[in-house]
Amino acid sequence: MWRPKLMSIPTAEEALPGRAEPAYQTDPEHYISGHRITGDCPQGLAELQVGMGCFWGAERRFWSVAGVWSTAVGYGSGHTPNPTYEEVCTGMTGHNELVRIWYDPDLVSLQALLHIFWESHDPTQGMRQGNDVGTQYRSGIYLAAEDERAVAQLTKEHYQQQLRRAGLGDITTEILPPGPFWPAETYHQQYLAKNPGGYCGLGGCAVSYEG
Repeated sequence: MWRPKLMSIPTAEEALPGRAEPAYQTDPEHYISGHRITGDCPQGLAELQVGMGCFWGAERRFWSVAGVWSTAVGYGSGHTPNPTYEEVCTGMTGHNELVRIWYDPDLVSLQALLHIFWESHDPTQGMRQGNDVGTQYRSGIYLAAEDERAVAQLTKEHYQQQLRRAGLGDITTEILPPGPFWPAETYHQQYLAKNPGGYCGLGGCAVSYEG
């Protein structure tokens, strides 16, 4: 029996083996907008992936932002191919619960989206977010381009200064290139639109990015 390693990410050798084909099919359309949520980023749009704890509340924070074309939740920054939610929750896939954001950079900037990211969760908690404990709840930013990761690093340094002024601790957010993104099961997609009274563990530090 696999036992969860809630506070440390397994190595590729330790991770569950996964499978060559998905164990399920994800509905390809956004529940609210009807836009596509699977496949590659549409031409002319940009992609940002973030981890902020439970992906239900994190996705809701972005889907109504002007300039955001589509959002999806899924699993990334791990090892196991084609994981299931149950496998991710064991801690033995290495994955993080992510929101993948496709946005029009002419309408909303990466910096603006990252401001929302920083203010909407507590990036100092390591392998947890509030009552949600485990490696799949870690704070993370995943961007393909090196210059975009540099922008993310600058925003991290700025928000760290704001947190220190408020007497709070060090940011634990990882900033990495994205690995494969495995869309989560359909019932997770836009979950809080389908279940308005559902659980949302998202909570920030009550510290403004701008100060």
